Amino acid sequence: MQEQNAQKNSGMRRFFDIHPPVFWPTVILLVIFIAVTLLVGKPMEGVFSAIQEFISDKFGWFLILCVNFYLAIMLYIVFSKYGSIKLGGKNAVPEFSRLSWFAMLFSAGMGIGILFWSVAEPIYHFTESPFGGASGAEAAKEAMLITFLHWGLHPWAIYALVGMSLAFFSFNRNKPLAIRSIFYPLLGDRVYGPWGDAIDVVAVLSTLFGLATSLGLGVQQVNAGLGHLFGMPENVYVQILLIAGITAGATLSVVSGLDHGVKKLSELNMNLGGLLLGFILIVGPTLFILDTYVQNIGAYLNDFFEISFWAEGYSQGDWQNSWTIFYWSWWISWSPFVGMFIARISRGRTLREFVLSVLLVPSLLTFLWLTAFGGSALFLELNQIGQIAEAIKQNIAISIFELLENFPFAAVANIGAVLLVVSFFVTSSDSGSLVVDAFTSGGKLTSPVTQRVFWASTEGVVAAVLLFGGGLKALQTASITTGLPFSIVLILMGWSLKKGLEKEYAAEQIRVRAVERESYHELIRELIDKKTGKSANNEAGRQSGQENEKTLPEGKTEK
Repeated sequence: MQEQNAQKNSGMRRFFDIHPPVFWPTVILLVIFIAVTLLVGKPMEGVFSAIQEFISDKFGWFLILCVNFYLAIMLYIVFSKYGSIKLGGKNAVPEFSRLSWFAMLFSAGMGIGILFWSVAEPIYHFTESPFGGASGAEAAKEAMLITFLHWGLHPWAIYALVGMSLAFFSFNRNKPLAIRSIFYPLLGDRVYGPWGDAIDVVAVLSTLFGLATSLGLGVQQVNAGLGHLFGMPENVYVQILLIAGITAGATLSVVSGLDHGVKKLSELNMNLGGLLLGFILIVGPTLFILDTYVQNIGAYLNDFFEISFWAEGYSQGDWQNSWTIFYWSWWISWSPFVGMFIARISRGRTLREFVLSVLLVPSLLTFLWLTAFGGSALFLELNQIGQIAEAIKQNIAISIFELLENFPFAAVANIGAVLLVVSFFVTSSDSGSLVVDAFTSGGKLTSPVTQRVFWASTEGVVAAVLLFGGGLKALQTASITTGLPFSIVLILMGWSLKKGLEKEYAAEQIRVRAVERESYHELIRELIDKKTGKSANNEAGRQSGQENEKTLPEGKTEK
């Protein structure tokens, strides 16, 4: 009987190899959410709006403090004694060259979102500035400043905190690659019980809704691009069909595995993105882009502290609810996915190198992308050439396609943009399914194909349900609702990481002192051996000389 049960379980693991206390609560909560949204129907849009408004109004200040706290933790590690600790231990060697590592860091964070917002956001802030009063060049400068805030050091600090924590506890402490492992210094063996299960459930739900937000934005942009190029109708039903079709493509990538599907799609993303960026740099206002890129960075650094802690306190407005608070929640909910990816490629890097690279390199490349596309749109608006602002008022998802219409080879560029959005959609879906799969299987890095396909399909279903239940407002609400509880998890994560680094540094110092002490003792022994060896040789030589004197003829001695 036991043998039959064992064979049955082995057969089940061919299709699903799960950690039940995490897998089933996650699935049940998702089913409840999907069922309620579909049953309520259109009125859910009002529910989503009310939830977003409540969280943003009551806890917006808290999320602003949180993201600044995460950045402070990362900067503290850079300048502290812990910066020399190496992920994977003292003898760990990086798996990738620095150039390849930089490219993967950038591709990890550059996804659908930057394609959706790189034109729309600067133009939106330019036409409806939250500060008011500015116009022309000054309004354009303020628009880029706000955009840089949302896409700069703060989101990458969130990714760095999660990525470093996962990598440290997995590579240096030999724990499973799961969010629960990070909290071992705080909870001890309880991370393997209900507390750890609850942490992983929150992480999985946060990741799923963060992914669904990106997929929802992506499919809206694909629909807008196809409508712009071929006249395809733009509505939620078409978008749900597109999600189904693209998710089917993502499952093929999932079946191919990490080394084939995900890797090749990531390379395709980088190549297409590089071509599109090079195209806009060449045919667009090149000097304007380069000049404003330098100036935008200067303005960002100059106003960094004021803009980072800006909370509309005196104006008591609600502009940030749909922008800054949404972004901070989105990055927090997206962080387990990006953090897991960054962790897996960063073995062998010191913490100082890790933080500086994750913060600076992708931020500078992202700033270049935003300046190239957003700056080109602002250039057209400042010179009254394009009609991008008017187009965005009608449909925000069409922004990048409307921009490309103002340059040569517009049809080819627009087709390339649509392909890039689709490619990012597929990559996000299959990569996300691998990450969620790892969390729901207890930290396993390999799992049955059926299980990965299940999660890829689930991500598509959640995105479709959110679009059906309220469109962009529902997507924003999903990120804010899951980002808030996970922001508390990240605070505890920073504390737990600090405790883990303290223990690692102390152990490293003990090893260093032990090596130094052993070297000292070896030196003393060597000196003693030399001295005793020399005395023994002298004694042997003296005795040998006495024997020789005895054997020489009488009256002669050896000189």
